[in-house]
Amino acid sequence: MSTSPIIVLDFETSGLSPNCGDRAIEIGAVLIEDNMVTARFQSLMNPGFRISHFIEAFTGITNSMVEAAPPCEEVMEDFAYFIGDYPLVAHNASFDSRFLDAELGFIGRSRSSDMACSMLAARRVYPHAPNHRLGTLVRYCGIDTDGTFHRALVDAEMTGRLWISMIEEIKNSFGLNRVEFDLMRKLSQISKANARAYLERVAGEQRQGERRTGGPAPIKEQGAQQGRHA
Repeated sequence: MSTSPIIVLDFETSGLSPNCGDRAIEIGAVLIEDNMVTARFQSLMNPGFRISHFIEAFTGITNSMVEAAPPCEEVMEDFAYFIGDYPLVAHNASFDSRFLDAELGFIGRSRSSDMACSMLAARRVYPHAPNHRLGTLVRYCGIDTDGTFHRALVDAEMTGRLWISMIEEIKNSFGLNRVEFDLMRKLSQISKANARAYLERVAGEQRQGERRTGGPAPIKEQGAQQGRHA
């Protein structure tokens, strides 16, 4: 059974904190509908200052690349249109949400959607993974990749595939017909020790509901919105 659409996003940035004056230098995002990527958004961003040699080496994004890119504010106007009010997902969402909120603030906007963290969810779905960095989880789940990381669109796509993998793992392990964003978000917020009991309870409630209605309850889905950079 299909799940409601989500946007998976990733920022590359000039540093660790917008509170210290750091800005986004690249944004990548994918729209996932019915467990498939149906639209993409990617843009480099010019923060108005030079980035460090460390960030150049870490991301492969050079000063000449950001100098030729559109200003952060211009990109964020387009990105705000792309994400609309879809639920959002990011790997280490506390980091990406800070930059998203800060960059939206520069254009007088604010985020209206909830954001879930795929890293926290993975700690509960894949507790035996060697660690829960994105690259490790991609290899652990057998997700195809060319080995490129720390570029925004690639990381967003890999996070999206990881999210789909976790949904399928939960469905197969617990017999759920549907795994929605709110379930995944709540799963990421409860303790790892209670994760299995939570999923077993949800599965039981879902089966009871289906017996009462004679089949899977219908899912109210949000219409797909195509961004200008789809």
